[in-house]
Amino acid sequence: MKGTYVLIIENHADTEVEIGKIGRIELKKGFYAYVGSALSGLEQRIERHLRAVGKNKKLHWHIDYFLACPTVGVKEVVFAETDARKECEIAANMHLKKGVGSIENFGCTDCSCRSHLFFSKSLARLKEHIYKSFYESGLEHFLATKINPV
Repeated sequence: MKGTYVLIIENHADTEVEIGKIGRIELKKGFYAYVGSALSGLEQRIERHLRAVGKNKKLHWHIDYFLACPTVGVKEVVFAETDARKECEIAANMHLKKGVGSIENFGCTDCSCRSHLFFSKSLARLKEHIYKSFYESGLEHFLATKINPV
């Protein structure tokens, strides 16, 4: 299955994290949306993100470093099946939303986007903007799956 996804992440405390070549960044307590795509293996990509950090998980992408932080956890995954690469369009739509900030240069080293990681203190506002961004990108048939904490 091919597609685009958004990880909805909760950060339980203000913290600093070393993110690969970006360096140290400050992450505020609140909710984050990470926009990604997998054009060969959507289910496997999401499973990889949800897998706990350990000796079987290499820190490769920016999001891997963020998810390795002990104060964060994935709450929900929103995804849609599509053959088209829609992550940049969804990220661009998220930039236009009021009440949502972004972490500059995060998750977008292979494109010209400003960011693929967005922040809000309000989970409800963040989810509303994610759903609207999927819809505005032509992905009207998407699913949201809550993640049970381990």
